[in-house]
Amino acid sequence: MPQESRKTLHSLDPRAPWVISTHDLGRRPGSMREISRSLPAPVNLSVGMIGVPKDAEIELDMRLEAVMEGVLVTGTAKAPLSGECSRCLDPLTSEIEVGFQELFFYSAEDAAEDDSLLDGELLDLEPTFRDAVVLALPLSPVCSDDCPGLCVECGAKLAEAGPDHRHEKIDARWAALQGLKSDNNKDPEG
Repeated sequence: MPQESRKTLHSLDPRAPWVISTHDLGRRPGSMREISRSLPAPVNLSVGMIGVPKDAEIELDMRLEAVMEGVLVTGTAKAPLSGECSRCLDPLTSEIEVGFQELFFYSAEDAAEDDSLLDGELLDLEPTFRDAVVLALPLSPVCSDDCPGLCVECGAKLAEAGPDHRHEKIDARWAALQGLKSDNNKDPEG
């Protein structure tokens, strides 16, 4: 895709929650601003069995710095998580804190194809935040490190079933004889 058309494909809405104005930085390298915000979580911010609930409150602390090529955004985000344990399937909630850093270039000429660009004086922080969170989410979340999970035979929660939970294992080759054993144990008289 030509670099010129990349910049003109969209125009950011300055009222959108994840769009941030860099107007007060100007294009003066060395100028800086610190921002703390609470923003609603974007939709579909999950992997597998855990994610950030839609519209959950995200706490952002970030620093915007004007550099020669654009605006460098560095920060941390705290977000609530909800999902289910990959071992026992119980619901779980927790919190995640991620760091992020992204350079938003002033012009497409200075940027590579996958680099972020400023839209005038606006930048969209959502893709940067989304990448940081999705990469930090556990692929197999657990309610506790020692969660024993579910019984593979009957599906009972092993934490509740106790250490004596067992199933009689019958060799498939002898299964047909199980019926004979039951017949021999019946009272012959009646």
